[in-house]
Amino acid sequence: MLLLVISLILFFGIHLVRVVAPGWRASVIAARGERAWKLGYSVASIATLVLVIYAFGQARQETGILYTPPVWMAHLSSLLMLVAMICLVASLMPPGHISTKTKHPMVLSVKIWALAHLLANGETSSVILFAGFLAWGVVLRIALKRRERSGDLVRKPFLSARYDAAAVVVGTIVYLLFIWRLHLWLIGVQPLPI
Repeated sequence: MLLLVISLILFFGIHLVRVVAPGWRASVIAARGERAWKLGYSVASIATLVLVIYAFGQARQETGILYTPPVWMAHLSSLLMLVAMICLVASLMPPGHISTKTKHPMVLSVKIWALAHLLANGETSSVILFAGFLAWGVVLRIALKRRERSGDLVRKPFLSARYDAAAVVVGTIVYLLFIWRLHLWLIGVQPLPI
């Protein structure tokens, strides 16, 4: 369990550098260049994500139960995951209504994903993992809002509703693939009780 906590601290720390240490980030970019920063950031992000996945797998084997959610929570969680998938896909496309109305669809997707999994999972390791991601999403959203107010971040303007349609279609397909088999293959857990 300790490894899971440490891995989450490392992962969130890397992903909150702009929030907690913007001056240090700017000085590294000035000294080494933006390309070197992005490369180092990417490598560190991937390495810490792999560590989180490994630590979570280990923690799941020794974890206790904090609460036992009712069966219907799995169905509510599943419905929320459809919304999360659509928001995730929308974040990867040019802005449609989904992107402009939600402002930061990827962050929203992470928050919905974390909440959905908190509703359906009561194991200690799951609660630590998903509560951590939910808290990180909230902090990140607040930071993004502050950057917008200061003019440091400008969101892209609406382009076309066709990107919304594409996000709904692709997001739904990805969601159905996860319900069908991907979640079981990748995570080892059937998302809906059979």
